Amino acid sequence: MHMQDGPQLDLSAQVAIVKAKTRPVKAIIELIFAIAAASASGWAHGYFTRFFSATYVVYQIIAAVTAIAFLVFASLATLELSGKARKVLDPVTGTAHAAIVSYAVVLVGALTTLIVTLGLFGVPIGQLVLGGALTSVFVGIAAQQSLSNVFAGIVLLLAHPFRVGDQVRLQAGALGGQIDGTVADIGITYVQMATGGGLRSIPNSQVLNAVVGPLPPPVPEPTGQPLVLHTVVPDPPAADDEPPGDQPSAGPAGPLSGTPQGSPPGAPS
Repeated sequence: MHMQDGPQLDLSAQVAIVKAKTRPVKAIIELIFAIAAASASGWAHGYFTRFFSATYVVYQIIAAVTAIAFLVFASLATLELSGKARKVLDPVTGTAHAAIVSYAVVLVGALTTLIVTLGLFGVPIGQLVLGGALTSVFVGIAAQQSLSNVFAGIVLLLAHPFRVGDQVRLQAGALGGQIDGTVADIGITYVQMATGGGLRSIPNSQVLNAVVGPLPPPVPEPTGQPLVLHTVVPDPPAADDEPPGDQPSAGPAGPLSGTPQGSPPGAPS
């Protein structure tokens, strides 16, 4: 059984690898069709000056249909490339970085597709760019807070002051003091932290302006037991350490002393 499971696992792994490698082929094919449709629309547009004219109606239909085909195929290719980029970068750089790359691919692809499609329909792009610039100014003023969160999220992802899973402390006046918790997710607009009160979503602009530091270790709580003081009693001095005055006086002199023991006073020696 073990001899058969090994080749089956290897075969399934090889099939998964082959599928992962062939996924971009769909986006490449859609991009080729989009380029071919744009070329056909440009060729047909060379026979007339503007749409809805009385001449060259067939070429106008061809130009319009191929321009719409370009819009469809280019949009599908953009979405396919965005999804592929996110799947490839997610295990390498993390979900947040992969999301940024995916959004960038969608933004660039959508903007390019829109400009080319409008050019194929004969819309003056210069006036469109001027109108878009004015519109972007008003939109930027209206969405200033949201854009600041987006740019702050990009800065946080590039600077790496903390990572997902780190226990940090955020301290700022805008946060109402300090927030202690574990970083759960770093998004494009919010940072999610798991705190004692639950999951919190903090705007990236406020996190960028806050003081960030590691969470200090918890202080042990008192047990509530009374404090017992132990008195150390010194040991009594040993016998050899007694002072000389405390020793008993010597007894009567023995035979070797100056006065013989038992002889009366005044007797000759």
